[in-house]
Parts: sequence; C-alpha cells; structure tokens
Amino acid sequence: MIFRQLFDSVSSTYSYVLASRRGGEALIIDPVLEKVDRYLKLMEELDLRLVKAVDTHLHADHITGLGALRDRTRCVTVMGEQSKVDVVSMRIADGDRLTVEGLSLDVLYTPGHTDDSYSFHFGDRLFTGDTLLIRGTGRTDFQNGDSRAQYESLQRLLRLPDETLVFPAHDYKGETVSTIAEERAYNPRLQVRSKAEYIALMGSLNLANPKMMDVAVPANVHIGLAQAELLARGQALSAESAKELVGHSDLLLVDLRETRERHQHRLIPGSLHAPYRDLEENVRPGGMLHELVRSTGKRLVFYCAFGERSAMAVQAAQAAGLAGATHIHGGIDAWKKAGGALADLPA
Repeated sequence: MIFRQLFDSVSSTYSYVLASRRGGEALIIDPVLEKVDRYLKLMEELDLRLVKAVDTHLHADHITGLGALRDRTRCVTVMGEQSKVDVVSMRIADGDRLTVEGLSLDVLYTPGHTDDSYSFHFGDRLFTGDTLLIRGTGRTDFQNGDSRAQYESLQRLLRLPDETLVFPAHDYKGETVSTIAEERAYNPRLQVRSKAEYIALMGSLNLANPKMMDVAVPANVHIGLAQAELLARGQALSAESAKELVGHSDLLLVDLRETRERHQHRLIPGSLHAPYRDLEENVRPGGMLHELVRSTGKRLVFYCAFGERSAMAVQAAQAAGLAGATHIHGGIDAWKKAGGALADLPA
C-alpha cells in the first residue's frame, strides 16, 4: 500500500494520499489549494491516478484544493451529505464506504467541530479531521459546532482498538501521529468525567477566530464546477427539459454514479450504467460509449448525483470527438426535485 502524510506549514494542515499500489488509483484527504502542484507531482512520481479528493469538513483555516484538483485531473470531489458546499461530485453518509481500487474506508459521521465533520477508518488508521487532534480536540464555537455532539463523536472514536493510529487534519506542535490509547490516556480534553464537564471545558476556551476564516469559508462553500456555462452553450439539459426527452429513441441516457449511489438514490428508468471511473476508456475511439454512438447515431446524455461528474463527462466526450454529448444540469438531485420518474436498481 502507498501512504503519504503531507504538511502545509502555513495552515498546519495534514493531507493524506492513499493508494493500493504504484500505477493504481489514489485518493487524497483534506488537500490544500497552495499544495496542489506538490500533490500532482507526487502522483506523477508514483504513477498514480487521482480519482477522489475528500474533505473531512468545511475548513475555516485554509482554502481547499478540491476544486483545483477536480479541474486539473477530473477527479471526483467528496464531502459529507450535511455539507453546505455548493456542489461536490459525491456526498457520503455515516456507514458508507469510501472506495478506490484496492482500498475501502469506513465513513464515520463525527459532528461537533462542525455539523459536517467526518472521520475515515481504514485498517489500523483513523483519519479524524478536526474531531480528534493529537492532545486536543477541534473547537466547537463556530460553523454550527456543538460540544455535546463532539463529546458523543469522541466516545465513538475512542471505542476503536487501542492500537489504532490517529491521523488528524491539523497539528500545531509538530506531532505527526498518535494512537487511540495515547489520546485516551494523555489528551487533556478527554480527561473529563462526563459530557457536562466536557461542554463546560469547551465553553471556557475563548479562542480567537482562525486568521483565514473570513476568506476560507466563503471560498470553500463555492467550489462547484461552473455548470451554468454548459447550460448557456446548449450542452446541458434542465431537469424539466430532460423529463420531456427521456425515452426518445435518439438519446442514450448514461448513469455515471457508483453502484452504491444507484442503490441508495435509485436511477432514471432506461439509463445505461457506465461508471465515471471508466469514462476515459469508454468515450475514446473503440470504447463502449464511443462505439454505441458510432453504430446507433444516438446522442449521449450523462447524469450523476449533482451534475459535476456529468459536466466533466461532457467535456471528456467532446474532446474524444462525441460532439453531441450533453448532461442533466444538477444531476439526479435536480431530477428528483422536478418530479422525474425513478426506478430501483435491479437485483
């Protein structure tokens, strides 16, 4: 397995790159905008293909690298379903699994620092965001923070095996890793006897706001791909327009989502499943979608969860010579709001 812990000294942020092998798919957790070139250089050196970029929560101390990585690699951007970010490619929930080739991370909803905070558990490693820090815990006094919720989230994490390695999103004293056993024994914020005592402790901190907060939070809320440009160029369909066209014999409706998403959120009847991860292979000459268009004369209409993956699919298809490709603006989320028909994934 490939594992790298990368540090941004300005915001004291740790980012993590994981992959099962050289030459395979990779994901990155909590990327920082100013370090994007560094991440991409590492991908090149290790012959990795970045397929998912994940934020543990809406950050207030740095601008996320999610949007820049998406624009430069067409990777899938991922955040929790509670996040107020305008558009990400995929939203995850407690109990889901975050997967790339050869790796699967357990998704844990751990609110308290913010109301959209998540942790990720993989084997002997736990990526805690700002929920559990090394000898500390994330502040709870802004972005819908809640000391009561954080106490409960911490108890959940502390039930993991003692030897579990703790990798936080930040450290301000030069520490790089801890364990659940160490934090239970030595973290001063965890040496409380009750939830009420923890709430009182967090309420007494009186911390200054992060230096970047007024810049980072608005920037991180608005990272969505500019889908409106495709709509203006006639390369996107509104959900209402798509409802009128779906079923026409000259269209090929393509669902780009992962199987888990299709199970959870259902699908548009009659759509072909062609996962986004295989997009480049499918749209190039000789690929499945390219050959279907060539042999049938049909026009591709992509859709995904919120329209971000499908907008990138339009760009990739057109680059491969499929000039008529379009997508459903806003994805199946917009489709549902428009009252579009849905079907269950066949058993």
